[in-house]
Amino acid sequence: MNETVLQFGSGKFLRAFADLFVHHANQQGQNIGKIVIVQSTGGERANELAKLGGKYHVVLRGLENGQVVDRVETCESVSRALAANTQWDQVLELARSPHLKTILSNTTESGYDLNAADTANCAPPKSFPAKLLAVLRERFKAGQPGVMIIPCELRENNAELLRSILVKIAHEWKLDAAFITWMEKTCSWHNTLVDRIVTGTPDQHPLLAQDPMLAVCEPYALFAIQEVPGVKRWIDHPAVIWTNDVLPFFLRKVRILNGGHSGMVHKAIAKGYTIVRDSVNDKELGPWLEKLLYTEIVPILEGRCDDPKGFAGQVIERFKNPFIDHKLTDILVNHENKIKVRLIPSQEEFVKKFGTRPANLDEVLGG
Repeated sequence: MNETVLQFGSGKFLRAFADLFVHHANQQGQNIGKIVIVQSTGGERANELAKLGGKYHVVLRGLENGQVVDRVETCESVSRALAANTQWDQVLELARSPHLKTILSNTTESGYDLNAADTANCAPPKSFPAKLLAVLRERFKAGQPGVMIIPCELRENNAELLRSILVKIAHEWKLDAAFITWMEKTCSWHNTLVDRIVTGTPDQHPLLAQDPMLAVCEPYALFAIQEVPGVKRWIDHPAVIWTNDVLPFFLRKVRILNGGHSGMVHKAIAKGYTIVRDSVNDKELGPWLEKLLYTEIVPILEGRCDDPKGFAGQVIERFKNPFIDHKLTDILVNHENKIKVRLIPSQEEFVKKFGTRPANLDEVLGG
């Protein structure tokens, strides 16, 4: 099977998410192709994956429709992994390949930041946007067709933002106008929303001795990818939703899942809890959270996103995952900034829509 996907990011999230979906699709005969992973900084994970021949295991643990799920899947969609710092020539070789169709990425929270030291002659550049620009420029010079670019960073309109950054760098580096047009127009840029909780490597698991790249995740997964007119869909998978607009999926996730976390965190800590699961299982706090979601947040999202009530039910089940110890202190980080996006808009929209006060939101935020 040909190497058709270049992936920036060797971390556990994409390996338990998109890479696993590609494995499923390949097993079903979709022939998506193989993935080449590029580790942007360092090379430890790339070396480990190379030793394993790209094959690793994913442990799916959690609740699904009220039933406990605890199963292991083998993922064989990765053909090889490269360290950008020492194997950049091989990355550029793949950039020139006629088989390459798709570029995936999942970088850190500062992944779109630029490095002032980067120039058009760096091999490789330090920042991810500059690396991607170098790959696309190499492909253009080789006379190859454009590719699908599917970024998986949790940024609103991530593909549009990434494209604008690359265009800015290209102009600063005074790159060829024909290349910039090719990059903007011939390549397809797909905004996404990714949603799956992928946890740290367990302290103990029978497979760890033979597979240090073992990844653990919840059963739930959603991969919303924005359609681009005239561009064939990359993959067909139960977790993948192709849509004309990913923003409603952002709205739903931020207001319900993230809003639920931020809404209950102070009340949970006041009761002496330290993790989400124990908080939601509390006989008072659990029903309080359900009331917050079902009577104050879901009603203002009706008609604006797909099935907010059903999603709220899934979120509560995910919060009760017996295998995930989600720390309340993690949720509390940057709390004041988070509630401006997660909760305050819901409070204001509830009053505007219904003309009454949302009791639970007012309790959290003040009326």
